[in-house]
Amino acid sequence: MVVTSIHYTFANEDADRVESLFRELVEESVKEPGVVRFDVARSTDTPNVFALWEVYRDQDAIDAHYASEHFARLVVNGIRPLGRQRNAVNAVPIEMDRMN
Repeated sequence: MVVTSIHYTFANEDADRVESLFRELVEESVKEPGVVRFDVARSTDTPNVFALWEVYRDQDAIDAHYASEHFARLVVNGIRPLGRQRNAVNAVPIEMDRMN
């Protein structure tokens, strides 16, 4: 498995619009066969900050996600252009490291 953790910061005036885009992204992404989990949360302290927790079966699943129509429409052409800051980390669960 591969985990992607992303924090986005948006302008205050874009936050509600972005939440709507994220809701649609979650709805579409969880339908993908290689997506194990896809969560988006909005900060209660700073409502223009969002945290994503994406879990994929493998790198092929990530590649399929990036190649999807909904990723291009919602992320590339919707969410990312509105982002003021984006911090992403790709990681492998430590349980998996112990098995190798």
